[in-house]
Parts: sequence; structure tokens; C-alpha cells
Amino acid sequence: MQQQKLATIEDVAAMAGVSIATVSRAINEPTKVADATRRRVSDAIARTGYTTNAMARSLRMRRSNMILILAPDVGDPNFTNILVGLETEASKRGYGLLIGNTQNDPSRETDYLRFISSNQADGLILFTGHLPFGLGQSPAEARLPPMVAVNEPVIGQGVPFVGVDNFEGARVATEHLISQGHRRIAYVGRAPHREVSRLREEGYRAALAGAGIAVEPRLVIDGEGTTESGRAAAELMFVRDALPTAFFCVNDATAMGVMIALNARRYDLPRQFSIMGFDDISFASFLTPSLTTMKQPRHRMGEAAMELLLTLLAGEQPKSREVLLRAELIVRNSVTRPEHG
Repeated sequence: MQQQKLATIEDVAAMAGVSIATVSRAINEPTKVADATRRRVSDAIARTGYTTNAMARSLRMRRSNMILILAPDVGDPNFTNILVGLETEASKRGYGLLIGNTQNDPSRETDYLRFISSNQADGLILFTGHLPFGLGQSPAEARLPPMVAVNEPVIGQGVPFVGVDNFEGARVATEHLISQGHRRIAYVGRAPHREVSRLREEGYRAALAGAGIAVEPRLVIDGEGTTESGRAAAELMFVRDALPTAFFCVNDATAMGVMIALNARRYDLPRQFSIMGFDDISFASFLTPSLTTMKQPRHRMGEAAMELLLTLLAGEQPKSREVLLRAELIVRNSVTRPEHG
């Protein structure tokens, strides 16, 4: 049998009636080519069988056009909308996504890194807040692939970061409670080892200081950012006999836990206690009362993180290695003026 000659980019260009440069752009930067032209090129690729040849060329260049995402919990309500933003921007540039659900397990992180070491993924998006285990914990140990942290920064490693301005968002949230007349405001979710929690606590403290309100240590409660930790924190307030008039919670899941505990004790919310969250996840508007919170621009966070990573993959220097987006105050029904000013 006579071996069929592999199609070339020249064959595709001739069949589509366009230049070689246009074929290259249609493959590598499809958004820069008119729809009608892109369709002609795609049809010519299919008819000539050039797709296989293009894939081989991609392998020779040691590029997969895939991005590996490492996330500790893909069930996190924040993850999905950020993922949509990541995928939207990646697909515009001809990239696909691989998702690694690490479950905070170092061995799973190491396993997923095989996609990088075997050239099945070109870059990393990190939701974990640390360099992946097995990657080499210092730049001298291994050649680090291009990577961007999103939502949770990687401290001390120089990893570019895209997220919300947690300090400013928390300050705005606390100032909203103060504007409603609250002066005994609890912060639920203290976790100094987590940068997001630390910054939100700093924003809370800055707002109190700006209003001349002293921080009462008994009103700052540790938490893991879960519904159960929010419930436990509210119960601890009663044990300490140190009740606030308002709770500022590190996130909406914590706020839900606080509301569960207070509802179980038959308190009338928000008349007796005001609750403020952070994130504006999907269920926030369906709680009773509906939750006043700070909305993260999650879709835009995903887009910005992918834009930054693809800039690095192109060998270019980004305008900034840190992108902080503004959270938006969403006023609903869980905050009102305290009964006794």
C-alpha cells in the first residue's frame, strides 16, 4: 500500500484560499480570525487531515495546550463560577482544562503533577494556597512551570495572584454594620494561618479603629470557614456570655452556621442579631433572613487569572503580578439597627 503523504499547512492554505499566516492564526489564535474564514480553514483542515499533523507539531513543541487546575475542594461554592471564568478565557485562546481535586491530600497533589512532568499540561492554576507537594519547594529545586494562584495567595514564593481585595472588602462590610449603629461586632472565622482570613480580620479591625471602637478579644472567634465552625462559634459566644449585636463572618458558609445556631435558640433575626457574610454564594439570597454579604466577582477572577497565566506561557511580562478585584456590598435582610443602640 502506498503511504499517504501527510498534509501540510500549505495544502490547507491552498484549499481554504487563504495565506499560510491566516491558517496559523486560525489554529493558534482563532478569535483574531473572521468567523467565515475560520470555518473555511476548519473545513480545509478536516478535508486534508492536517489536524493530526498539527497535533504532532504541538507535541514536537512540547506544548499540550492544556492547563492543570489544582483545587482542594471542587465542591466549594466559590469554585464553580471562578472555573467558568477560567474556561471562558482559556477556550478563547485554544486551551483546555484539566481539574485536579486534591482534597488537601499531598499524595494526590504529587500524582496530579504527572500532567506537568509528562508535558500533558503547560501551566498551573492553584486554588490551594501553596506550591504543590512534589514540585520542589524552592525555585532552585526544580524548574517551576508557569503558574498563577487564584482566590488564595501562595505566600513567599513569588507566585502571581488574582483574587478579591479581602482587606478592603472586610473593611466595607464592617463599616456597613457600624453605619447601622452596631458597636459590639463579632468577627467569626479567625485563622491567622490562612491569608484570606487574616486579611479579612485586619479589615474588620481597621473599620473598628476608624470608628473609635476598641476590639473586644472575646468577640473574635476562631473558625475554619465551614457551616459547622460558624454554628460552634455562635454557641461559644453564649458560653463566654459575650454576646455581640452583630456577627461579621469570614464567609457565607460560616454565616449560615451562625444563623442555624441562633435560630435553634429561637432568636428573632435580624431584630436581635444582625449577620454579615462574605462571598455571596448561591444560597445566600435564599436564607431566612436573606444574607447581607460582600459579593466576589468570581467570573472575572477566573478570566483575569487565565489571562495572566497565558501571558506568562507566551513568555511575556504581565502588567502586574497581583490583580486585586473589588468586592461589592450586597444589602439584603440580615442586617438592621440593633434594638438597643
